[in-house]
Amino acid sequence: MLTATSNFLIPNATLIVELIAFLIVLGFIGRYVLPPLNAALDRRAEQIKTQLEAADEAKADASKADEDRRHALEEARQQAREIVATANRTAEQARSESQANAQAEYDRIVGSAENEVALARQRAVEEAAGRMGEIVLDVVERIIGREISAEAHRDLIDEAVEALRSDAAGVGAGGTEPRP
Repeated sequence: MLTATSNFLIPNATLIVELIAFLIVLGFIGRYVLPPLNAALDRRAEQIKTQLEAADEAKADASKADEDRRHALEEARQQAREIVATANRTAEQARSESQANAQAEYDRIVGSAENEVALARQRAVEEAAGRMGEIVLDVVERIIGREISAEAHRDLIDEAVEALRSDAAGVGAGGTEPRP
């Protein structure tokens, strides 16, 4: 059987040497290792704090920039709506002016054509009336068998021509032409 020769609860010289070595190592670590390590950790903590502040500032700047961008986008949309509305109004105005100008030009052309037709009709009536007087004199001379003086019967010729003109004027003013 084994009997214990030493009691572990009673300190011996090995324990005291180990305790002294541990305290020396602990003192060395506390004096030479921990201060630079704490300084590095403090620098790192300060750097992290600075980066977090910069990140918060960047986030605030990004948020402000996003708000500015949204505001600018809304402004651009509003301006685009105004431009489109102005363009539509301008187009409508141009269309109205074009229609008015076209109608005025149409009315001018139609009026001019009606005037030309009326003048041509008047000339044709006058020419036909002049020729009618000669034809009537010719026919009367043939029927009567003697020569008739145009100067002597100018009243009758003028009256016949005037009747012809009034008939032609009635036709030109919207009346209907007599059918043969």
